[in-house]
Amino acid sequence: MLHTLNRAPVGLVAGMLALALVAAACGGNDGSASENPGGKGDELSAELLGAGASFPDPLYQTWIGEYTTNAQPGVSIQYESIGSGGGRERFIDQQTDFAGSDAYMSDEEIADAVEARGCGDVVHIPMVFGGVVIAYNIEGLDDLILDSATIADIFSGEITNINDPAIADLNPGVDLPDQELTVTVRADGSGTTSIFTTYLEDEDDDWARDYGSGDEIEWFGDQVAGEQNDGVAAAIAQQPGGIGYVSLEFAVQQNLPFASVINDDDNPVEPSTDSVGKAVEGLDLPDDLRFDVLGVGGEGYPIAGATWVLAYTCDMDEAKAAALKDYLTWALDEGDSFAADLGYAPLSDATEELSLEKVEQINAEG
Repeated sequence: MLHTLNRAPVGLVAGMLALALVAAACGGNDGSASENPGGKGDELSAELLGAGASFPDPLYQTWIGEYTTNAQPGVSIQYESIGSGGGRERFIDQQTDFAGSDAYMSDEEIADAVEARGCGDVVHIPMVFGGVVIAYNIEGLDDLILDSATIADIFSGEITNINDPAIADLNPGVDLPDQELTVTVRADGSGTTSIFTTYLEDEDDDWARDYGSGDEIEWFGDQVAGEQNDGVAAAIAQQPGGIGYVSLEFAVQQNLPFASVINDDDNPVEPSTDSVGKAVEGLDLPDDLRFDVLGVGGEGYPIAGATWVLAYTCDMDEAKAAALKDYLTWALDEGDSFAADLGYAPLSDATEELSLEKVEQINAEG
């Protein structure tokens, strides 16, 4: 039985955003576009609507607030955090100007989007990288190491207590309490779920056979489900023995401890902005910039992925297209400090250049 919890507000999100915006305003200018270091000097006017992933929502709201306040006050941007799956659906249905997704579109989804648009193509623009962490609420347990096998067994219902021998073997000298686990998952179509299950599918043969990967998974039975990352984090925090997967920044916001995970070089790595950055070093990216982060070794945290903005190459209002391109260029050029402060790993210079090339393809076919 799947128990669904409504999305819970996370007060610290608002606080972090407010602090980021106050800091930006203190160091900002009078708001004119001509003085914006990330802008192009033109005063733009447009209203943009986007929807999608909750994974990058704290960062996107911070970027939007800074950009529309200090860079281009004539531009209005609304981004609704509804989950990656819902964002892609609205984008395909032509209900938004852009989408946010932590899972890249399938060939079938792109074909549906292009057919609905009647022209052109879809561009995938990586914006930042982030880690998906195994967060938990177990009294007295501050440090925990897991590997792909124990994670797969927890989320398939094979491991039901934190003191399971398989977990104890990974944590010698740690006093693991007798605590039944309450597994918490996403209720909505989720790119965070896609990153998490793609990792397990790649690492664990039993998981690959029984569950596979995707935005939505048919879970084993008696879990709690929360709406979006903040709903899952809140559900874990409310339930002794709660354990679930969320993006790093949401675990931090709820003051939840999270596990270090053993990577492909048998190194237990704590998730952080730095270890996620190391996970994506030297990625060989395809031309369409649709990729997974797999087989991570060294000092890299192994459950990591990109979050993309999706946009069309044609049939966009010229003012909207100009504003979207300017905003994304600003975010990629000027947004790194905000990303790091909120727990995301900025793109490398090489990946940023590839993303900027994709930005220039927005509405390029008219």
